[in-house]
Amino acid sequence: MYRVKLTDFEGPLDLLLFFIKRDELDIYDIPIAKITKEFLEYLQYLQELDLDIAGEFIVTAAELMQIKAQMLLPRPEGEEEEEFDPRAELVRRLLEYKRWKEMAEELERMQNHQRMLAYRGNFEHDPKTYESNGEDDFIRDVTLFDLIAAFQFAVNKMPRKFVHEIEKLNVTVDEQIEFLLNLFKEKDEVSFYDIALAMTEKIRVVVTFLALLELMKSKVVAISQFEPYGDITIVKLPTEEVA
Repeated sequence: MYRVKLTDFEGPLDLLLFFIKRDELDIYDIPIAKITKEFLEYLQYLQELDLDIAGEFIVTAAELMQIKAQMLLPRPEGEEEEEFDPRAELVRRLLEYKRWKEMAEELERMQNHQRMLAYRGNFEHDPKTYESNGEDDFIRDVTLFDLIAAFQFAVNKMPRKFVHEIEKLNVTVDEQIEFLLNLFKEKDEVSFYDIALAMTEKIRVVVTFLALLELMKSKVVAISQFEPYGDITIVKLPTEEVA
């Protein structure tokens, strides 16, 4: 069975930061019941996609449930509210990880800028240097979880079949990788929604999704998004010239 390891892309803290950013939550006052519910629902959905969920996701889920339980306990008499916040350690870890991640992203931007200054090719659609026509937010930073949200949207838009016929799976990840690469022979970028909504079988969409993850991991393609919850654009990355 073909499996993609989730931690090749994102970890549990990335998922929590995704929820905080998406729902515009206060990182210092996390609604623990809401975020725990969403975290557990996402884990279930990731398992349905047959993604290989690392143990750290399960550990984080257990920690969230423990914090939720502690929040429901009565506070000892005379103890200040600030001194009794079970979320404090989680907030500290999230802030520390967020700072580290922002530093890593800034270093990557600097590295990409330096590489493009010396780049001798003429590839016009590198998603990291795409000209935005004056709009700084033309391309958002897109995470794996943004892609999964787009996948959920596409699957929910598919017509529901009330008669289920058992069919042998006749599509592989390798075949869908080739399918995606063939699309770039005709155009520079493709819409994830257009690809998914053109398919009539949910299993084919799932396998295509796994093929896309494999191409992302191999740095063959990159993804971009114009606005939150919007379509995902898939762009083929240039092949660097050998000196």
